[in-house]
Amino acid sequence: MTLSQQILWGSTFLGLCFLVEIILLTMCTVAINKLIERWENKGDILATAGPIAMALAFIVATHTIQVWIWAIVWVFGGVLPDWNTALYFSLVSFTTLGYGDIVLGEDLRIFGTFAAVTGLLAFGLSTAYMVALMTRVFQERFMA
Repeated sequence: MTLSQQILWGSTFLGLCFLVEIILLTMCTVAINKLIERWENKGDILATAGPIAMALAFIVATHTIQVWIWAIVWVFGGVLPDWNTALYFSLVSFTTLGYGDIVLGEDLRIFGTFAAVTGLLAFGLSTAYMVALMTRVFQERFMA
């Protein structure tokens, strides 16, 4: 893959992953808003923990889907030989751990770094979402 192709395809899959993240975090917000009244009627603990637990579940699902997207790219692109290797490499790249025991060829190095960039940005967006949610929950529950 040429450098421009790596950048184009890397950006494409990065964008797809962020579309998934935005959609799922939006769905999470809608679900929390629908359930918040029900949780409030069941006490302080559920009213506080419910939104946080739901958000964490959505975030785990979001990150898992993104890791799978990259694993699909590695397998269907013929880059890695099997699903186990592809998922492992995808997770190691997404979390920026980068053990280095599986290395892409020179023609895919830039493309592969987009998986790491995806993870960095996904964790940043998820963290910002959790901070905003917890600030709202704690302000409404304990500072009102």
